[in-house]
Amino acid sequence: MRILKISDVYFPRVNGVSTSIRTFAQEFARQGHAVTLIAPAYPSETEDEFPILRVRSRYLAVDPEDRMMRARAIKALLPQLQAGNYDLLHIHTPFVAHYLGLWLARRLRIPVVETYHTYFEEYLDKYLPWLPRKLLRLLARRFSVSQCNAVDALVVPTQPMLDVLLGYGVRGRTEVIPTGIPREAFAQGDGRRFRARHDIAADRPVLLYVGRVAHEKNLEFLLEVLATARRQRPDLLLVIAGEGPARAGLEKRVTRQGLTGNVRFVGYLERSHDLPDCYAAADVFVFASRTETQGLVLLEAMKLGIPVVSTAVMGTAEIMRDGRGGLVAEEDVGHFAAQVERVLADAALRERLQYEARIKADEWTAPATAERMLALYASLRSRT
Repeated sequence: MRILKISDVYFPRVNGVSTSIRTFAQEFARQGHAVTLIAPAYPSETEDEFPILRVRSRYLAVDPEDRMMRARAIKALLPQLQAGNYDLLHIHTPFVAHYLGLWLARRLRIPVVETYHTYFEEYLDKYLPWLPRKLLRLLARRFSVSQCNAVDALVVPTQPMLDVLLGYGVRGRTEVIPTGIPREAFAQGDGRRFRARHDIAADRPVLLYVGRVAHEKNLEFLLEVLATARRQRPDLLLVIAGEGPARAGLEKRVTRQGLTGNVRFVGYLERSHDLPDCYAAADVFVFASRTETQGLVLLEAMKLGIPVVSTAVMGTAEIMRDGRGGLVAEEDVGHFAAQVERVLADAALRERLQYEARIKADEWTAPATAERMLALYASLRSRT
């Protein structure tokens, strides 16, 4: 098949959407399918692993990491795309990419699929705090229903997220297809190398968060957990790997709470070596986001045998529900800190969770999830 994708974000912008697009594209290519992506051009240079049509984009003051593609530049691609004989178009984000993706699909006369990556109901109030939360939730629901009902098939990474969308009133064909972990990715990491590079003592207990440093990720809560857990372990360190609009505020909060010696911001890390080393350096991976449609970073940590302590909300509930590889914590500072201490203090528990984590991660492999996506594509293609 010849698959056309469109997204408002892609690398060098690091997030779960970018990771999902690349993971599926690489698996499709391995199985003999061709993928082309329409994505924003960024100011920095990029090395793309498969054909990407980089579209002129403009700066967004509300979120400097992101870019807004110019609709006219996308429409100008139509003659080139008509010559590409694509079988299907897959939309990955709900902004310019959604509306121009529908426009392109109609003119190319091909089916259109969309993946619902972002739980907007728990997201918008973090960026539009001056508007009433009830109004934002209503707008998010109506926005989601309108977009999801406009495509031929909707892909959702986890069942809990699909249940929410069905409750909104989304109708039509839906499929639960998570993003898998490439078999070769996160197979090994050198934790000692990471600790040496960042001057972290070999025996110092380390908690790790990997992901966007954004308001919806509930990182203020993790700082409260750290402050509580530090009472028993004064040398406890929280490593935060990622960047985002909340970093400056979090750094001020760290100083204000007297946690400067217990928090280390390491920024974005290169994924093939530096990030696996970072995971391997941790004793516990911690996560408390309320907005995840999947929570892929939990599986990345588990692939390296790192026990997880996480709340179980939406996508993370799907990963954590069987109790293997980690402990579920309530969004309560005392309970979360107690779960962290259980893992740090109990060597037998930690060893069991490490073993279970690796087994679980191997069950979420990219080849298997890519097969499910390709089956969906084929079924839509056969109807046209």
